[in-house]
Amino acid sequence: MKAILVNADKSLRWDDVPDPVMKSDEVLVKIEAAALNRADLMQREGDYPPPAGCPEWMGLEVSGEIVAIGDEAKDRSAWKKGDKVCALLGGGGYAEYVTVRYDMLMPVPKGCTMIEAAAIPEAFATAYLNLFIEGNIQAGNTLLMNAGASGLASVIIPMAKAFGVRVITTVLSDEIAKNITHLGADRVVVTTKEDISLVLKEELKDGHSVDVAIDCLGGEIMGRCIHYLTHGARWIMIAALAGTKTEIDLKNIYVRNVRIIGSTLRSRPSKVKAEILAGIVRDVYPKIEAGLVKPTIHAVFPIQEAEAAQDVLYRGENVGKVVLTVL
Repeated sequence: MKAILVNADKSLRWDDVPDPVMKSDEVLVKIEAAALNRADLMQREGDYPPPAGCPEWMGLEVSGEIVAIGDEAKDRSAWKKGDKVCALLGGGGYAEYVTVRYDMLMPVPKGCTMIEAAAIPEAFATAYLNLFIEGNIQAGNTLLMNAGASGLASVIIPMAKAFGVRVITTVLSDEIAKNITHLGADRVVVTTKEDISLVLKEELKDGHSVDVAIDCLGGEIMGRCIHYLTHGARWIMIAALAGTKTEIDLKNIYVRNVRIIGSTLRSRPSKVKAEILAGIVRDVYPKIEAGLVKPTIHAVFPIQEAEAAQDVLYRGENVGKVVLTVL
């Protein structure tokens, strides 16, 4: 089969690789679409190696058709050949085929295209993990979701809204704010015009303080913002794209009982990931099928143009997910 490989100069090529060997507890999926994530860029740069046993090529989420099933997978699940599925992977999605443990699969939700389905597993699992498991968010709470134009924010914002959460998000320009109107955030802060820490101070004063923050930026501003949260709030760090250093008033942390939580999906054991996927099908799929939550697709490229597709993420142009199609 073919897959996307990284050259010595970090460019990408579509080239021959060995066919995947299916284990007894796995299914073989013929890939129709694969969604991009920032972790793919980190892996391409050599900063985010795939877990042991995973293919060397990138790709954390795909959609496709089951073409073979191992004996144990057959006994332990209801999957059958011909089922349309989406899958959460440790790696290997930029390819024609991939083997997946039976419990890392979800059905394609009713009303979703295969392109949309490819954008569900990684982003929705990350959203579900950080909203409901790490964040323990409740209806009536307020969420701060930084970087409102990101692919992850395009899932987290409508998911939170569908469960009755008030959402504040940040963007860099009025144009981007206009482009994410459909996500339904209650307050969009254009950070070139407003200081988000002062906005949060105002929200605290007005009784709308943040209960949960999901932060992929970090940097200096995180330390200033964390002073203005609800008593008992959770600040969840999932990346530090704006910098890994900040200054925090520790007294504020213990007086307000604020918790700082580091969180990555990739490091979770398979059993936990399977529980997250089951929770998505149980709790979130009804919202998807009712039209309340849906992946935002920014652009679609053939997989042979994976480098051009990743350039969209490198340049920060995407509002929502970029997806590769495998013909």
